[in-house]
Amino acid sequence: MVSQLRVAAQSEPGSRVHPLFQSIEGTIQVFTSAHRNFFTNVMVQALRTAGQGTPVLVVQFLKGGIHQGPTQPMQLGQNLDWLRCGLPGCIQQGDVDAAAAAAITELWDHTQALVMQERYTLVVLDELSLAIKFGLIAEAAVLEFLRDRPSQVDVVLTGPEMPTAILEMADQVTQLRRNFLI
Repeated sequence: MVSQLRVAAQSEPGSRVHPLFQSIEGTIQVFTSAHRNFFTNVMVQALRTAGQGTPVLVVQFLKGGIHQGPTQPMQLGQNLDWLRCGLPGCIQQGDVDAAAAAAITELWDHTQALVMQERYTLVVLDELSLAIKFGLIAEAAVLEFLRDRPSQVDVVLTGPEMPTAILEMADQVTQLRRNFLI
C-alpha cells in the first residue's frame, strides 16, 4: 500500500494550501555605511549559509587583481562561488577607463545570467551602490534584476550611498555607523 498526499489546487473552491507547500519568497537586504569596511559582516552570513549546504554567490564589482574574471570563480568550500571582475586592480574612484567599464559590464551580465539559472539561493552583490554611482551599472537595470530574479533567491546589496529606489524595495536595510564616545 502506498500513501499519497493530495494537495488541492488553489483554484478549487474552498481549498487551502498548507504553508509548508508554499515556496518561500527571497528577501532583499541592504547593508550600507559611509565606511567601506563592513564586508566581513556580510561574508559571515554568506559563509554560514554556504556551510549549511545552501549555494551562495558572492560578486565583488570593484575588486580585481587576482586574475579572476566572470569565467574563473574562486570556490570557497563546495557551496560558495566568489566572482570578481577581470581587472588587474581595484576601482577606487569614479573615473574608469573603457576596459574597466567593459569588465564591470561583463561581470554584471554574467551575474544576472547565473542568478536566472536558479543555481544560487543567496547572492551577495558587493559595492553595487558604488558601481551605480560611478555609472558602471544602471540603477534601472538593478531594479529590473531585483524584480525579475527567481522568487526564492535572497539578495544582499552592499555599499555606501545606496539609491533610494533600492532602499524602498529592500526588505531589510542595515546602516552601519561609527559612534565615537568622548
